[in-house]
Amino acid sequence: MDIPHLVEWAVESIVIIVGLIGGFAYLTLFERRVQARIQVRIGPNRAGPWGLLQPVADGIKLIFKEEVIPDRADKALFILAPVITVIPALIVLAVVPLGPDMVLFGYPITLGIAGDINVGVLYIMAVSSIAVYGITIAGWASSNKYALLGGIRATAQMISYELALALAFIGPILLANSMSLHDIVNAQQGFRWYIWLQPLGFIIFLLAAVAEVNRDPFDMPEAEQELTAGYHAEYSGMKFALMFMAEYDKMIAVSMIAVTLFLGGYWGPFVNQFPLLGPVYLVLKTVVVLFIMVWMRATLVRFRYDRLMAFGWKILLPLALLNVMGTAAFVLVGG
Repeated sequence: MDIPHLVEWAVESIVIIVGLIGGFAYLTLFERRVQARIQVRIGPNRAGPWGLLQPVADGIKLIFKEEVIPDRADKALFILAPVITVIPALIVLAVVPLGPDMVLFGYPITLGIAGDINVGVLYIMAVSSIAVYGITIAGWASSNKYALLGGIRATAQMISYELALALAFIGPILLANSMSLHDIVNAQQGFRWYIWLQPLGFIIFLLAAVAEVNRDPFDMPEAEQELTAGYHAEYSGMKFALMFMAEYDKMIAVSMIAVTLFLGGYWGPFVNQFPLLGPVYLVLKTVVVLFIMVWMRATLVRFRYDRLMAFGWKILLPLALLNVMGTAAFVLVGG
């Protein structure tokens, strides 16, 4: 393996990880300001100009908070659980194309850590499923019945909605005739976005993704009025910060994946002439999807748990199957 490739991968990895960590910090500020505007409030505006240093203040607070581990907790698993939860959120974007191939200083560069692998969709589904273990272990290792109930709820919910989420992937796969995310993005060049052909698939993907990251209105695993914050009830300090970071980084990750599958990825006006515009378009589209998630949290009430599970199994899953059959028939007739 040559040195230039190693340098390219290292730089791209650092950019994505630093971007996700910084994105997590300022996504919290973005969410609080958007929610405040929707709910006719002011939002954070005291730390720094226009409140821009609020994430820094929150980070300092969490760093210096006391780390508490319950006496009867399984200490090794208790410490390991936040790590298992946050790592998938940091590595799932390895196969997402960030922009078109380009030549920089005479050297060809692929904007994507893993390059063009032909099973990118399978990689995403495999890695994203690992987070379930971290949440389950966190609830069990805490030696707290409310945390355990929250972990069980989260596991049941995430496994249930993973089925609809996986089926939502099939529409773009069938239309592009490939499981490579590069092929799926390139097939949408010229505003031939799959959302026009897959509006139901996009809605199913977005709803299932929101449920996967335990966001309103699907945040029953951490319902404060019942479970005192659920699976992370016993976590504090930086361990809690890792759990918090995993949720917001997964929001960013699923938004980028939704953009890649349904909204043309990095393609936009003049990208062929100026390839560096590709990552800019990808970020802007991702912000739009994140805004939709924040909007849902600011305006919708959470489901009752039995209705949440019924919605996943009795409504979302049949609709996902119907979408797959309709897409397959469309591709068969069109081919």
